[in-house]
Amino acid sequence: MKNIPTLYEWAGDMKTFETLFSKFYEKVLNDEILGEVFKNMSPDHVEHVAHFVAEVFGGEKLYTSNDDGSHAKMIGKHIGKMLTEEMRQRWVHLLLQTSDEIGLKSDPEFRSAFVGYIEWGTRLAVINSQLTENPIDSNEPMPKWDWGATGGPYIN
Repeated sequence: MKNIPTLYEWAGDMKTFETLFSKFYEKVLNDEILGEVFKNMSPDHVEHVAHFVAEVFGGEKLYTSNDDGSHAKMIGKHIGKMLTEEMRQRWVHLLLQTSDEIGLKSDPEFRSAFVGYIEWGTRLAVINSQLTENPIDSNEPMPKWDWGATGGPYIN
């Protein structure tokens, strides 16, 4: 049996996720479609998102332990924001553009899993942003994302 790394391990380390989201949110704040939505984000927002995605990808549980976060709390951040499909698509585009710019792993297996998670998460965000109450129970576990159908990275 192969020793398959987590998506977090394959991507790099926490610095990888912090760099990705730091550079990404610089773009978001200057974006004509998304800038208004994020202009009042907390100073800790970038770090919390980096911790959240890293944890979902199998990294340390910094979001749930250090940031006092949970899946329900992340869902709750989107309630009532009235996000649109155009906003979602721009968010995805800027994140993938930033991923390329920082040299995030680009092998097809990793990117398939990465894009799959980004698509899933952003579509949930849009759905939940139309609600007035959080549909997720506070005891709901954090999502866990893995390699999916690809079964791991392509290794020669």
